[in-house]
Amino acid sequence: MRLVLLFLALVSAAFGQSYRPSGEKPPMPAREFRGAWVAVVHNIDWPSTKGLSASSQRAEMIAILDRMASLNMNAVMFQVRPHCDAVYSSSKEPWSHWLTGTPGKSPGYDPLKFCIDEAHKRGIEVHAWFNPFRALSNASHPVSRTHVTKVSPQITKRYGNLVWCDPAAGETRQRALGAILDVVRRYDVDGVHLDDYFYPYPEGGREFPDGRDPAQRRAIVDGFVKDFYSQTKAAKPWVRVGISPFGIWRPGVPSGIEAGLDAYEQLGADARKWLANGWVDYLAPQLYWRDQPRKQSFSALLDWWRQQGSRPVWPGIATSRIGSSEDPGRPAGEIIKQVGLSRSIGRNYVGHIHWSVKGLMQNRGGVCGMLEKGAYSEPALVPPMPWLGKRPVALPRVEARGEDGQLRVGWRRGDANTHQLALMGRWGSKWHMIEVLPSGRTDAMIPVGERGLPAAVSASAVDRFGNLSGPVVLAQ
Repeated sequence: MRLVLLFLALVSAAFGQSYRPSGEKPPMPAREFRGAWVAVVHNIDWPSTKGLSASSQRAEMIAILDRMASLNMNAVMFQVRPHCDAVYSSSKEPWSHWLTGTPGKSPGYDPLKFCIDEAHKRGIEVHAWFNPFRALSNASHPVSRTHVTKVSPQITKRYGNLVWCDPAAGETRQRALGAILDVVRRYDVDGVHLDDYFYPYPEGGREFPDGRDPAQRRAIVDGFVKDFYSQTKAAKPWVRVGISPFGIWRPGVPSGIEAGLDAYEQLGADARKWLANGWVDYLAPQLYWRDQPRKQSFSALLDWWRQQGSRPVWPGIATSRIGSSEDPGRPAGEIIKQVGLSRSIGRNYVGHIHWSVKGLMQNRGGVCGMLEKGAYSEPALVPPMPWLGKRPVALPRVEARGEDGQLRVGWRRGDANTHQLALMGRWGSKWHMIEVLPSGRTDAMIPVGERGLPAAVSASAVDRFGNLSGPVVLAQ
């Protein structure tokens, strides 16, 4: 026995400080949805221009995900169907021309799979973002022979410079749901996401040429949203379903709010109903205005939205408007303020989504440094979905050791349901989030900085629904 103890002492001296099981009870890991939209249409965010090589496109995507990881963000809303086309390998719709410049031409790899693989390595969720009914944002855009305007022109309608698939046509809705479910079944996405374009924004006072009144249009969209939710859940119940409507439900709601658009009447969008009925796992209204004046107040609108249902409301915030012509003089501090308001207003799990990732990539107004030092100084888990039921998660098997001033963590998941590992550390009497590790990794070497090695570490397994195992706690 003495020889064994001597051997263990020599190993510890040679390889660092070991951590051993402890009976401490740490707090729950932090939870917050920290997302960003990555728009492909018009090359807003990615790729930066049409026709880049596959290697250049991949490098740009890695740069985006690295920036998000450096900011401790945890979700990307990646646009995969801008114009009844595909930013992924599809037998149903043609490759998007925003990739290569040629409609239907393969970029030489699968962008969605690449995004998922790289995001998951960094502990970032991928929500595949679809536009359900828009066929073309410019009627003069070239199309492939397999585009909806060629194979099913009878369901499309010209509206100004747009081409739209008529939502009233059953084939339109079947096409959209078919594309979404194809991605859900074939790809390891964490969520699916729709934007605000159900019917097109009104142009020139003209009516959309479908012969239907606003109530009929709302009924059509309501049915689509209900089917979108139920069919996604039937395919993979853990995949989050989210919609990002226009930020104002109706002008005058709540009192004092003004808008030039009535999404309820003009877009067929009764987003309040979807939230109240539980047809989404989260709603992300586009609250792109400043907090003041009252007529489009961020805080007034967020407070109202969060009273309309029991599911989370994670507002869209317009980070790309910092210093832009859209909102001259907007400071980065306005975004920091809105992040704070998204944490303090209303109930339920908190979160927000940046429109768009370009504002973060360009670090407009120094916003990244502000987030890194403040609201995003520590990682956070994506919130759970308790309305889908709480499931037991097996404890992970964890070892920890201090080596060369860094924390080495080795782990194995307790069962196949584990998706991530939430790692916390205690310095003095206070616990901090250290990192969210993907299930595909089995060890990590984590720099600890000036604080030095933590006195204790806590690890909890996380499943695809966001449920947590109990903590495994180790202390020096």
